[in-house]
Amino acid sequence: MMVTETGEGLRALRSLGWLLWIALAVAWFATMPVRPLLDPDEGRYAEIPREMLASGDWITPRLDGLKYFEKPPLQYWATAVTYSLFGLSEWTARLWTVGLAFLCLPMVFMWTAPLYGKTAALAALGVLAVSPYFAIVGHLNLLDAGFSFWLAGAILAFTRAQLAAERSLRERRWMLAAWAAAALAVLSKGIVVGVLCGATLILYTLLERDGRPWRRLHALWGLTLFLVIAAPWFIVVSVRNPSFAAFFFIHEHFARFLTTVHQRVEPWWYFILILLLAALPWLAHLPRAATAAWVENGLDRSFKPLKFLLIFSAVTLVFFSASGSKLAPYILPLMPPLAIIVGVRATRSARFPRAMAAASAAYVLALSVGLALYVLRINGAVHGPGIGWLLAAALMPLSGVIATYRPRAHSLRAGLWMTAAGALLGWQCLLCAFTDLLPQRSAYRLLLPVKPLVHAQTELFSVGQYRETISPYLQRTMQLVDFQGELQFGLSKEPGGQLSDQAFLTRWHGTQDAIAFLDPASLAAWRRRGLEGEVISADQETVALSRMSTSRP
Repeated sequence: MMVTETGEGLRALRSLGWLLWIALAVAWFATMPVRPLLDPDEGRYAEIPREMLASGDWITPRLDGLKYFEKPPLQYWATAVTYSLFGLSEWTARLWTVGLAFLCLPMVFMWTAPLYGKTAALAALGVLAVSPYFAIVGHLNLLDAGFSFWLAGAILAFTRAQLAAERSLRERRWMLAAWAAAALAVLSKGIVVGVLCGATLILYTLLERDGRPWRRLHALWGLTLFLVIAAPWFIVVSVRNPSFAAFFFIHEHFARFLTTVHQRVEPWWYFILILLLAALPWLAHLPRAATAAWVENGLDRSFKPLKFLLIFSAVTLVFFSASGSKLAPYILPLMPPLAIIVGVRATRSARFPRAMAAASAAYVLALSVGLALYVLRINGAVHGPGIGWLLAAALMPLSGVIATYRPRAHSLRAGLWMTAAGALLGWQCLLCAFTDLLPQRSAYRLLLPVKPLVHAQTELFSVGQYRETISPYLQRTMQLVDFQGELQFGLSKEPGGQLSDQAFLTRWHGTQDAIAFLDPASLAAWRRRGLEGEVISADQETVALSRMSTSRP
């Protein structure tokens, strides 16, 4: 029997036991403080809130002291608050995004359980957890996990409103929750929220020939709530920075979608490939699940929630495939809805838990072997803690295989739970192996001998490059030399943020307390131009050159 009571989701959540949820949370957050920040994105999104907290300016985001308007500030604010409470570290830099990614799991469970039962809810949770795409992107300090939580939350709240009794208090509460979540999604990544949600609702209306959802939007109160949450920052930042609106709305939205100005060009089928890789552990079940969702019989008052979720997933995939700028994490918001669609259908197959567990284990093992072979080819050896992480990655998902081996009905939920937890740990261990075996993807090791030499008076120069993880680890901005890159807009508004080559050499020769970071390939050329100093650290991406004596107390 299907029910729509709000409290049913919470009761279903509790019925599985808080200890199981705590265990899943431990599995999810296990490696968050272990992995160093990765270039470029994790460093960037760790540094902007650090500068926000240090400057006290919570309106104008800055990167390396320069205005940075590419994204809205919600994640910056949350991370800055976390820094103020617990200090700057890998886990505090990631807490907001990794935490919201984790909350997608209970959100999917709580939405599914009242409508389709606890077994389907647990299957949906397992489907989401075993996806390498969701697990890996969700463990990185990116904007996409938080954006996906709020956007998927808006879509799921909207569907619950449509399933509630018309003009009821429950309908209004769910719709207001949807409006609020949409506003937070806008503050996370921008106005693309309106395109995805609006296109989904229009298509559903046309396909179902049902205009009732439009009459149940509670638009007056909902839009008011949306504007109260989302609008103030956009207004204030525009008043303080007259150039904001043109850059953010035109350059970062319309130009990003319509042109290749951001130089992130991929073929039209790029996100189809990403989706296939993301869904590989349950790919065989996706076509039937999508077909079942498409022909779903209406629930209360004939609204079809699974069909609505399927349309949203398709709209998201098509929209970003049509964009002139493509990055792998962009389609993350469609993963929670797809997990629900597959999870609901999967409960009809007794073989699904075992098949998903076996596919997940094989997938993790294949990628572990692939990573080991790649590192062996480029480095000539695979050694250190990375080997242990690879072994752990290969072994963790086997717990799900073992738990689903005995075909007893009462072990179904335990098997799904173990499959989810084992896969989460496996993907994290693989991510840890990646960061350990390819240390050049972070400045963490480069800075170990550098950090003791940096104090308040030390001048820091970034020459011909800007490596994003340097500043958060040193907790200092750097003087740019002959570089623009993603800081081009900020430099155009504050030209003094960059030194010419000659001005840098003059400053360098006039100090005895400075460190420069530059490309190893350019070091010889700079030496010929008179750049003196001692190499105190280096990796494949950066050389750290010191103007001071390394023996200085």
